[in-house]
Amino acid sequence: MGCILVIDDHALVREGLAQTLSRLGGALSVIEATDAAHALTLIDERDDIDLVITDLIMPGMNGFSLLATLRERDPSLPVLVVSALSDKPTVNRAMRHGASGFVSKGDSGARLVEAVREVLDGNLYTAPARSKVVDAPAPNGLTRAQQRVLLLLAEGCSNREIAESLGLAEGTVKVHVSRILSAYKVVSRAQLLIALAREQARRRSH
Repeated sequence: MGCILVIDDHALVREGLAQTLSRLGGALSVIEATDAAHALTLIDERDDIDLVITDLIMPGMNGFSLLATLRERDPSLPVLVVSALSDKPTVNRAMRHGASGFVSKGDSGARLVEAVREVLDGNLYTAPARSKVVDAPAPNGLTRAQQRVLLLLAEGCSNREIAESLGLAEGTVKVHVSRILSAYKVVSRAQLLIALAREQARRRSH
């Protein structure tokens, strides 16, 4: 086992992934990058990276662009996507851009470990089950498109980042955000995050 590069702009996510990856055992080292530019610098500087694990939604270059860039630079370097946005179109798009595997952030640590092992063995991996958040019936009357926007809002993405990720016009995203806020009866993103946290807590208590 060599070196795994983890790319995510959230420190808690990076730390959680690193802790989960420690289950792989062996002489494993995990290095971290906060965005695609940082990751590309590390990849250029090092020759011991065996696997890249990346989110799709990041400041600057998004995960899809990073996948395409890495495929051009080094097609032999496997990339595993770990994202909260895990509906079928997104998974398929990531795989078309060169991902070797895809795991939802809603999946278990055991599934991540399984995916890493498969990808390092030279196989492609997609989890057999999608995120429950995506597959569940639309809450509060939200459409499927609005649910996808909601997932990215929960990750703290800006309207521009959401538009780039989903291939939408920024104006369309603004309309979706407005309807989401209305559905949750809040007037700001901060209030929406509080409402989502309360909703999640209620689900866990049942």
